[in-house]
Amino acid sequence: MNKNECLEILNKFVLCMHHTMENLRKHIEQITALTDEEFTYVSSMFTVKKLRKHQFLIQEESEVQNDYWVVKGLLKAYHIDEHGKMQILQFAMEDWWISDYRAYHFQTPATIVIDCIEDSELLVISKQNKENLCNHSHTMANFFRKKSNLGYVALQQRILLLLNRNPQDRYNRLFELCPRLLQRIPKTLLASYLGISRETLSRLQHP
Repeated sequence: MNKNECLEILNKFVLCMHHTMENLRKHIEQITALTDEEFTYVSSMFTVKKLRKHQFLIQEESEVQNDYWVVKGLLKAYHIDEHGKMQILQFAMEDWWISDYRAYHFQTPATIVIDCIEDSELLVISKQNKENLCNHSHTMANFFRKKSNLGYVALQQRILLLLNRNPQDRYNRLFELCPRLLQRIPKTLLASYLGISRETLSRLQHP
């Protein structure tokens, strides 16, 4: 590889990183505004991680030191029960956050698995960097607080849907909230997430 080819690769990488960080800034500024100086500090707290389809982000019993923001791709978080059945807790696509938050906050071994449904690119922030960022910036502390609150609300709504609604209502609600997501999830995984069989899902999609 000659010098010009190396410079071209470097320039592409710089442009890609700039685009990625600008997307992060847009994501943050949906909740709170940042000055250029603040965002320079924020961006220094993140690193990039790329994974292929089917690769693990977090495995059961592993340490969880990071929180992840999805730049592109699609991941699932799940638990395998004692009967070997997959219980899907969450999907995460572009602009969504994902981790094993129990293990992350309490520094205990992971109890869920996270892997990639598609090739994925993530921005990674460690627990220590996140704490430093929140201590240094009231703006970012407010951002993460609001994102956590929205996550709690979404989880509560999901539990209520599973407890109180029939399969058709669960499917319709997910379609209303995330129509783009439904197009990308394999039917077997979608059925598991909704707590129904693959056959029931087919009937819901083709009444």
